[in-house]
Amino acid sequence: MDITFLPSKDLEKAATFTFENMRVYYEQFAPDWNASKVLEVTSSLENYDILYHKEVVGVMRLQFENECCILRDLQVVATAQNKGIGYAALQEAKKRTLQANLNKLTLRVFKVSPAVNLYKRNGFTIQSEDDRFYNMEAKVG
Repeated sequence: MDITFLPSKDLEKAATFTFENMRVYYEQFAPDWNASKVLEVTSSLENYDILYHKEVVGVMRLQFENECCILRDLQVVATAQNKGIGYAALQEAKKRTLQANLNKLTLRVFKVSPAVNLYKRNGFTIQSEDDRFYNMEAKVG
C-alpha cells in the first residue's frame, strides 16, 4: 500500500479539509464552527497529511499528554475510504504512541460516525459516553 504520513505544511488547508469532511456533523452538532475555528483548535497539535499514491487524501492529528496519546482527528476523504487508509493511520498513531514511551491511545468520536466500527475493529473500546460522543481507548504495545 502506498500510504505515507507527512507533517502538514499548510495548517489552514488541513483545517479546511477537516471542516469540509466533517461539515454534516458540524451542521448538526456545532453550527457555529467553521474552518477558522478548526484551525484555532488544531494548530498546536501534531498535524499530518495522509497521502495515498502521493495524493493528500486525509489528515491525522495527535496530541501527547502525560500518560497517553490522543488521536484528536482522523479524516479521510470519502473517495479514498475503504482502502485501508484508516487502518494504516491507526497503526501509525499506535507506532507514534510507542515512540513517545506511552502505551495508551485515546480518541473521541461522534456516536453516529461510521468510524466507530473502524475503531472497534482495531482494538478500541468505549470507556465512557455522553449524548453525542464515545470516548474510546486502545492499549498499545
